[in-house]
Amino acid sequence: MRKLRPFLGSALLFAAAILHLSAQDQPIPNFASKAAAARKVFLDDQLKVPNVVGKTRAQLLKWGRFELVQSAGRADLILVLSADPYRGGNIVISGGETGDVDNGHVTVDRWPNYNKLSPTRYAYLTVIDPQSHQMLWETSHAWGGLLTGFDSVGARLVKKLEKELN
Repeated sequence: MRKLRPFLGSALLFAAAILHLSAQDQPIPNFASKAAAARKVFLDDQLKVPNVVGKTRAQLLKWGRFELVQSAGRADLILVLSADPYRGGNIVISGGETGDVDNGHVTVDRWPNYNKLSPTRYAYLTVIDPQSHQMLWETSHAWGGLLTGFDSVGARLVKKLEKELN
């Protein structure tokens, strides 16, 4: 019996792994398959810069791949136009601690850091699955200036998305 004990633990771990793999749900479809099936998108403008969102909408319409809808509930994909990456947010907790939020999980910083603002010279376009709220794809682009156009950042992000899907 003593000779079997080391193998018994390994056999139990192997059996548990097989059961776990067979009980898992089907894998979440990847970005390309979700985007291929999508017909309607909702543009969530978190930048709140009228000229930028106007040019973003115009580029989406020019592309002609998706129909823009007015509510996220009717969309196959959500496009978030923002000044911050979608992967969580920075918070200040009531006791004065700082931290990050990522998919509902709060991570408190070891030492408070009140200077966590992201640079406003970048804009982000994030594609989100409206059912699972899972981020499917994200890109960023530097906010334009005199040479590249002051309000062209959203249109440039849409062009990156278009390139990704073609």
